[in-house]
Amino acid sequence: MGGMTRRAFPWLVLAGILVAALSLRSPIIALTPVLPDIIDDLNISAASAGLLTTAPIIMFAALTPFAALLIRRAGAELALLLTLGGVLVGTFVRALPGFGPMLTGMFIMGAAITIGNVVIPVIIRRDLPPERTAITTAAYTATMNIGSLITALGTVPLAAITGWRLALLLWGVFTVAGIALWVVHIMRSRGATRSAERLSGSAPQPGLSSADAEAITGPMPVIVDNSVAATVRRPIVWLLFAAFGTQSAIYYAMSTWLPTILMDKTGVDAAAAGALASLFQGVAIAGAFLAPALLRYVGAVPSAVLMGVCFATMVLGMLFAPELAGIWAAFGAIAHSSGFVLIFTGLIRASRSASEAATMSAFVQGGGYVLAAFSAPIMGALNESTGDWQLPLITMLIVAAVYTTALVSAMFVAFRRA
Repeated sequence: MGGMTRRAFPWLVLAGILVAALSLRSPIIALTPVLPDIIDDLNISAASAGLLTTAPIIMFAALTPFAALLIRRAGAELALLLTLGGVLVGTFVRALPGFGPMLTGMFIMGAAITIGNVVIPVIIRRDLPPERTAITTAAYTATMNIGSLITALGTVPLAAITGWRLALLLWGVFTVAGIALWVVHIMRSRGATRSAERLSGSAPQPGLSSADAEAITGPMPVIVDNSVAATVRRPIVWLLFAAFGTQSAIYYAMSTWLPTILMDKTGVDAAAAGALASLFQGVAIAGAFLAPALLRYVGAVPSAVLMGVCFATMVLGMLFAPELAGIWAAFGAIAHSSGFVLIFTGLIRASRSASEAATMSAFVQGGGYVLAAFSAPIMGALNESTGDWQLPLITMLIVAAVYTTALVSAMFVAFRRA
């Protein structure tokens, strides 16, 4: 029976995961190169503009536990289809006139993406051979950054032709492609499942299989579950939470404001700033595959130290030599994508069961995004109150120091029996 939990079309599943990944970060990143235009056209403050990219992160923090409940009820494939449908709805709402609809659209996107954040690891674990899960996770991470890169590079040129509202709307083509692919997969997968059930004599069950259900039991908000309470009392969980939260804070704050920082500190135009800032997403594609090599040849703790140094280099470079922003963005890209892989590799290694891994993942992501949610608005508010970017960048440097300490400690605990 164990073999029957694997799907019959792994290449289609892999393609579906990667196409869906294009829609899991790019809608958030797409508006950052045109934030100055949005601020001017909507007559809003920098802190309010920062809230636009923070709204999805707030949903990540608030809804991660409940996403697991929806996945159990609907099934993994339908849950991912709901993710893509929600992103598409949010894309249309965001294009409506006014700051209110734009913010509402970002909240809708965030709620939908939250489901995808939880369900894609479940699908990877369930449908792909165990020896392929690490490279698939790296490919998934890299593809999220590919989507972010494309939108970071393309939004300003599109906006010059169509206006920024329509430019943001046009990126919905990624989501439409993902929906089409998952509809095909669901139809083929259900046909294969019905055939397997007829051969085994078992009755079809709604929602997830028992294996699927166990894989995500942890994230469900069952307060009386002593095993959940025991899991969140483990020091490694809090170290991973701190590492993920501070990394996400740096990533979303810098993704939001890097184009604006470049325009203010170097005088480049919006297109050039967007192109330079896109390196923060583009180099991350390679960075995602760097982490497995570092773990193998350098070790977990030195790899964590290196990620902290990379983040600090990015911030210090932007403070003292912003004209070399392309170099500093590359350091930051390596830090956030490789760090993401390190954190979740450490989480999997430290977990003692599939259920505990899911519980840890929900706690680390849900709690970590609470920290990340404040980063872009605070950075924007600090800039607005001081009139420059020195204090916001110094604040990011402090966050990078906390990140380094937490990640190094987490890797030491997770890999100390290696």
